[in-house]
Amino acid sequence: MRILPETPRDREAIYALTQDAFKDHPHSQHTEGRIIDALREAGALTLSLAAWDGDEMVGHVAFSPVAVSDGSRDWYGLGPLAVRPDRQRRGVGAALLQEGLARLRAQGAAGCVVLGEPDYYGRFGFVATPGLTYPGVPPEYFMALAFTRPAQGEVAYHAAFYV
Repeated sequence: MRILPETPRDREAIYALTQDAFKDHPHSQHTEGRIIDALREAGALTLSLAAWDGDEMVGHVAFSPVAVSDGSRDWYGLGPLAVRPDRQRRGVGAALLQEGLARLRAQGAAGCVVLGEPDYYGRFGFVATPGLTYPGVPPEYFMALAFTRPAQGEVAYHAAFYV
């Protein structure tokens, strides 16, 4: 499997893969593909990586800047993370996450947040952090991974997440 930055020719495949990956997810609003497109159009898609098996795209992850009410800079949000349904639970998502986090660190990111399953994201070092919050969700589902500087306050994702 190869993990590569997206190219313009990947955009339709990323959208289709993402929509397919979330079609049966119980907490999805089925807007994940549109979120990625809107982030890209706004110039807010900081990192977009696709996982390839041969000539088939099997996964994708996006990272975008978040705002923290304490003024912390260089924090990013992970997501959407999508894996083709027939390739889920085979390490594709883990490989995308590890590569994405390594690239964020190398770019000088202070940290990353994610809204998701604690059992899954906890494997990568994400933890619920008292004092770093996202309104309207149970606190155990909003997690952070500080690389260089911790942050405190309320987190806001890019407007593209509210399409």
